[in-house]
Amino acid sequence: MKHLWTQIIAVSLFISALFTLNCVAQENNNVLISSKETITVDPTQYYKELFRPQFHFSPEKKWMNDPNGMLYYKGTYHLFYQYYPEDIVWGPMHWGHATSADLIHWQHKKIALFPDQLGYIFSGSAVMDVNNTSGLGTKENPPMIAIFTYHNMEFEKAGKINTQTQGLAYSLDEGETWKKYEANPIINNTTLRDFRDPKVFWNEDSKTWNLVLVAGDRAQFYTSNNLLHWKLESEFGQNYGAHGGVWECPDVFKLKVNGTQEEKWVLLVSINPGAPNGGSATQYFIGDFDGKTFTTAQKEIKWVDYGTDNYAGVTYNDAPKGERVFLGWMSNWNYARNTPTTNWRSAMTLARTLSLLTINGDYVLQSKPVEQFKKQLTTEFSKEEINIKKGSEKTFVYPKLNQSQIQFNAKNKNLKLIFLNEVNDTLILNYDAKKQTFVIDRRHSGKVNFEKSFGEKTHSTPTPNLISKNIHFEIILDWSSIEVFLNEGVYTFTEQIFPNQPYTKLTIQSTEKQEIKNSIFQSVKGIWKNSIFPTPN
Repeated sequence: MKHLWTQIIAVSLFISALFTLNCVAQENNNVLISSKETITVDPTQYYKELFRPQFHFSPEKKWMNDPNGMLYYKGTYHLFYQYYPEDIVWGPMHWGHATSADLIHWQHKKIALFPDQLGYIFSGSAVMDVNNTSGLGTKENPPMIAIFTYHNMEFEKAGKINTQTQGLAYSLDEGETWKKYEANPIINNTTLRDFRDPKVFWNEDSKTWNLVLVAGDRAQFYTSNNLLHWKLESEFGQNYGAHGGVWECPDVFKLKVNGTQEEKWVLLVSINPGAPNGGSATQYFIGDFDGKTFTTAQKEIKWVDYGTDNYAGVTYNDAPKGERVFLGWMSNWNYARNTPTTNWRSAMTLARTLSLLTINGDYVLQSKPVEQFKKQLTTEFSKEEINIKKGSEKTFVYPKLNQSQIQFNAKNKNLKLIFLNEVNDTLILNYDAKKQTFVIDRRHSGKVNFEKSFGEKTHSTPTPNLISKNIHFEIILDWSSIEVFLNEGVYTFTEQIFPNQPYTKLTIQSTEKQEIKNSIFQSVKGIWKNSIFPTPN
């Protein structure tokens, strides 16, 4: 079997090399020409730029950050997002818009919201007002309501504090066109510099609209009967959680525990800086919410993702089957403006289903790719058992590593995974069972010098909740990212990578005898067009 696999890989590499040469020759005859940051996209090269994600959402061009306004209605998932259409660095914020039927394939739509005299359009959320409580539509044609933060840049330049208020816009054609509410802003502020990112939802328990936003170093909770007039009910967070930076992008929702009838509320709050591995990250709290006040007995700081590149994530309103679907911005404010891409910048994480379980009596938020992602996978290699002797290693040659999913079960013992390419870039994942830590080392993973903090150090995470005898590894690589899910997402890690060439080898090492079972290597079908990873000139 070993010799057969070696022959298969050799043939695969040869075919891949021929295909690469052919595609490179084609690309060299279709050089993109830019002038004043205006990009003309050659349709034959669509979504083939260096480092362009092949199955993660990214804008066609220019700058993107936080996901906004995520809701599901009549079979369509709507994704709005922070967008600047004039440059690949942050600027006056708009709301971009895309739609999907499955959270995997996306259709780009025209810009939804533009800045106006009240300010830039910062982050927020959206709902379908199906009963027309706002009176902005009809029961037969209910309005889609977006509530967002206005940021008044003129006030900021003048040194004023009250730069941020909450505005409303509505659409009567399911997000195609929008109109700003005439009486904006709907929630005002005179005393806080940071007052933003409203998440609105219908609370079926209290039969009212709820809204949570961040106000300085805490979250504020509001209620409304009509989405237009809001009452402040309570605050949370002054003495809870991480406070190393500004609080942003809150979300609150209910989940069942361990699939039982017990229910708890989850509050998400992003923070920048102050993340466990530097820069930006999203923390969570488990507690109770009566429609007015959030409470928790949680003392420990908990994180949605322990990698460096999952920020400002929130969840979908009204997702089918009661699922709680999460999407995050796959970047970090430490270096987001400097990543080595050209006509576009930033991507979203894979959409993930959240669940709640208990480990040793403690509530833990679990995160794993949505079920629909499996339809993108094609199994290329599988093996029931691979034994690694103490101090030895196994190497897999697989030219599609940078567009793949790898899964396996391993004993809860030391394990190191090394991804390599032909120019000696290395990406290392290292699990230390004795110390109960998981380390990601991207210091030599490819292009890392565009910003000091990107490749400055390894990223180490304590993993006390990996208490089982076996650990399930799920590793998903795209052209410029890696997402790792341990034990079905008890721990998740999301990191950007910029290899000079695609990784083609995976070496597995162990300092003790290790058993790898049910290993599966799967290619991931691109969502834009099938293409191969281009290399720099």
